[in-house]
Amino acid sequence: MDYMFAEGFLGSRAPFFMDFVTLIVAILPLIVFGAIVLARKKFYKMHAFMQNIIFASSVIVVGYFEYGVRIGGGFDAFMQGSGVSPTYVSVVLAVHILIAVVTLLYWSKIIIQANYQFANSLIPGEKSNAHKLLAMKTFLGIVFTSFSGIWVYLLLFVY
Repeated sequence: MDYMFAEGFLGSRAPFFMDFVTLIVAILPLIVFGAIVLARKKFYKMHAFMQNIIFASSVIVVGYFEYGVRIGGGFDAFMQGSGVSPTYVSVVLAVHILIAVVTLLYWSKIIIQANYQFANSLIPGEKSNAHKLLAMKTFLGIVFTSFSGIWVYLLLFVY
């Protein structure tokens, strides 16, 4: 797994795995939005399939990220070389983690509920409004997770 800590491809001090994860996090809201458009165009089966694939892939990417951070030395190791105050980065990181965890909980809930409800013909249908509300909250969480993750990356590896 030495490749994980090879030089990244985004032109910063970050290792390869951090650049890879950051790129995925940056495009995730666009991919999720694309899946939402499928539902709006009434391609419900494709929407469900895409959302499940995106969710599973995201969980795998988060696992890959966590593995890299743990074997890479954690926060202190990645903080080296940053010109930003460790306290400031810690606060931004804490906010990012809070947003990401809440989003993951919402996303997990909506995936489980939607799979059940779709299989039982409750969506589209009587549960659609509740599904849309939870989906909106989840999508906003994904967007905020993406922006805050990019912010953390910039603080650690660019500034």
